[in-house]
Amino acid sequence: MLFGSRITTHFDYVLILLILPIILMSLYLLNETSQTLLIRQASYAFLGIFVFFFIFFVPLRYLYKGVTIFYVTCIILLLAVEFIGTKTLGAQRWINIGGFSLQPSEPVKIAIVLFLAHYVQKNPPPKDGYNWVEFIKISFFILVPFFLILVEPDLGSAIIVLLMGYGMLFIIGVNKKIWITCIVAVLLFSPVAFKFILKPYQVDRIMKLVTGNTSSQVQQSLIAIGSGGIVGKSYEDATQANLKFLPVATSDFIFAHFAERFGFIGSCILLILYMFIVLHLLSFCFLDSQDYFLKVIASCLAMLFFVYTTVNIAMTIELAPVVGIPLPLFSYGGSSFITFVILIAMFENAATFRFSFNNFKEGTSPFGQFRNIQTRKYRR
Repeated sequence: MLFGSRITTHFDYVLILLILPIILMSLYLLNETSQTLLIRQASYAFLGIFVFFFIFFVPLRYLYKGVTIFYVTCIILLLAVEFIGTKTLGAQRWINIGGFSLQPSEPVKIAIVLFLAHYVQKNPPPKDGYNWVEFIKISFFILVPFFLILVEPDLGSAIIVLLMGYGMLFIIGVNKKIWITCIVAVLLFSPVAFKFILKPYQVDRIMKLVTGNTSSQVQQSLIAIGSGGIVGKSYEDATQANLKFLPVATSDFIFAHFAERFGFIGSCILLILYMFIVLHLLSFCFLDSQDYFLKVIASCLAMLFFVYTTVNIAMTIELAPVVGIPLPLFSYGGSSFITFVILIAMFENAATFRFSFNNFKEGTSPFGQFRNIQTRKYRR
C-alpha cells in the first residue's frame, strides 16, 4: 500500500492530460483521411499503453551497466546501416531484421538520454558548470551518433540529436567561456559544412528557402493553412487535403491539414498544448537541485518536443527547409510515436520514483525497500 500510494502521489498526471488531446485530435484527422491509417495509428496507441507501463516499472536509475550496453548496441546498429542498411529514396536508414525493419536513429535517442542521465548523475557539474574535460567527454557521446546519422544521410534526425544533447547541457550547466568558444567555432565552420558536408539535395532545399523559390509541397501547405481562415473549414470544403493537393497530409504536413480544418484558433490551441508540455517538463529541471537523473530526462524530452514541433511547423509555413521531422504524437507513424511514449514513460519513472532519491544515493533500491516492507508485514 505504501509503495502504491507513493506512485499515485508523485505520478505526473498533468503531462498525460496535455498529451491526450493531441493524440485524440490526430486520430480524428486520420479518421477523415483513411480508415486504414486510423486503425494502424490506433494500434500504435494501444501498443504504446503497454510499452508505457512496462518502461514505467523498470528501475531505470539502477541499470547503469544495462544502459551502457544499450547505448553501445545502438551505435553498432548505426554503423551496420552503412553496410547492410536498406536504401530508400537515396537514403540508407533502415535495417531489415527477419521480417521487421528497424531505423536505428530512433532507439539511439532513447539510449543517449538514458546514458547521459546516468553519466551526469554520477558526474554532476560543479558550481560554475562543466569544464572543458567533462564537456568534451559528454560531447563525444553526443557527436558519435550525430555523425553516424548524418552520413546516412538523415539531416533532420542528426540535428535533433545535436540540439537535444547540447540543449540539455545548457540547462544542466556548462562554463560560459566554453559556450562562447563553441558559438564562434560553429560560425566559422558553417561555410565549410555547407560546402563539403551537406548533400546536394540538402543544399538545394536551403537555397530554395533563402531565395523564396519554395517547392510545390510548401506552396500547397501555405494554401491549406491560409484557406483555413479563423475557424477552419468543414470536412467537405477542406479541398487541399481531400483532393490530395496537400502532400503527405497525415505525417510531415499534418499541421497544414489541421490548420485547414480548424483554422487559426485551432492551430493556436494545438501550439499552446505543445508550449505547456515544454514548460511543464522544464519545470521539473528545478524540482530537486541534486536529482540530475530527472533533470537530464526532463530537459532532453522538453528539447525534443520543442525542436520537433518548431521544425515541423516552420517547414510548413516556409520558415525552415523541408525535412522529414514529424509533429510529436500527432503525425501518422509508429516509430516516432513509440519513441516518444518510451521517453515519456522514462520521465514519469524518474519523476514518480524521485521519493527514493535519498535511498538511491545510499545504494538502496525502492523496489527492494518495497519487498522489505511486505516481508515485515507478513512476518507480523
